[in-house]
Amino acid sequence: MTPTRKPKTALRMAARTALILFLFVVAFTALLAAAHLWTRPSIEAAAAGEKMKLIDEVLPRDRYDNDLLDDAVTLDAPELDSGGPSRILRARKDGRIVALVFETVAPDGYAGNIRLLLALDAGGRIIGVRAVAHKETPGLGDYIDPRKDRDKAHPWIAQFDGLNPAIIDAREWRVKKDGGRFDSMAGATVTPRAVIKAVRRAALFIAANRELIQAPR
Repeated sequence: MTPTRKPKTALRMAARTALILFLFVVAFTALLAAAHLWTRPSIEAAAAGEKMKLIDEVLPRDRYDNDLLDDAVTLDAPELDSGGPSRILRARKDGRIVALVFETVAPDGYAGNIRLLLALDAGGRIIGVRAVAHKETPGLGDYIDPRKDRDKAHPWIAQFDGLNPAIIDAREWRVKKDGGRFDSMAGATVTPRAVIKAVRRAALFIAANRELIQAPR
């Protein structure tokens, strides 16, 4: 009888082990799901807070009174080079749209893509521009980022403030070395050329699609 009992005992032990492992996996998965649900609001709030910090750099909060992150329109906009649909935030004051905030990409930076955040007022003038992600050469091309720009009083990126690409000759949208209006650092003109071109293209796209962007949701 001993030879018969051993296989049955082994089978029972294997089945018991498999059941324990299964229950452990189920319990562990349930704990992970619960933890995700528990922490998701905090993670989303932190992400929204970080995004608002960036937006504050191009559009002061006293210029609008709505929930900016909750008032947006999504468009297919290859002109913005974002690699997919673009989300355009609509800032309102007393119910009226006073500014638009959106991202665009300069695909021809010296070290690759330069992701930019722009804010335009209702008339198409640039309120602010920031480089939010790039891999430009430290100490050379990274002066497009005001945090890296040595001129803290007059950072390079501030040259866009107040300009309206729709009413400024396209020939001015170049660095001074190329006959335009924008300053640049000697030996590092590829980066500003890319940013200038991307900002102008994006602003003109928004102006051309303003009615669609401002239409009621």
